[in-house]
Amino acid sequence: MDRLLSLGTLAVAAAALTGTVALSMVLVAFGNITDFGSNQQFVQHVLAMDTTFKDPQLMWRAITSPALQNAAYLAIIVWEVLTASVLVVATWLWAVGLRRRAYDRARRASTAGLVMVLLLFGLGFFGIGGEWFVMWQSSDWNGLDSALRYVVLAAFALIVVHLPAARPDRPA
Repeated sequence: MDRLLSLGTLAVAAAALTGTVALSMVLVAFGNITDFGSNQQFVQHVLAMDTTFKDPQLMWRAITSPALQNAAYLAIIVWEVLTASVLVVATWLWAVGLRRRAYDRARRASTAGLVMVLLLFGLGFFGIGGEWFVMWQSSDWNGLDSALRYVVLAAFALIVVHLPAARPDRPA
């Protein structure tokens, strides 16, 4: 019964959320590596701005060089792999920490990985893709809704990871 009750702790919730985001990022990176072409097209169209309103005031921002587009896509994939790796390690640290009731290392690793997710989808997709390359104008190549799901999940996980009640390693 004690084991079942321990599932209801915030530390377990933080571990589960970290693991959920970790698995998601592993699958995102795996998908981009094994099906390179699908999202490569997405990045190419966003950077080229070829499905936006083509406002002359904005089109100077477009990147049409295939080499630069591919470099950007490879940088995204590398970031995804690093993010997934950090979150997998964080999940493992939570599992170890739950047995020892010591969560500081897991919390730090989770924070690093979750902030990496926020940077990828918040800064990368919302800021750079959405605003600089006006991805929001495209009905065909608009990843803002998808990015929002990752931002919300990572932000929620980050909040749970840092809730004071989730810190039984500190005296009340």
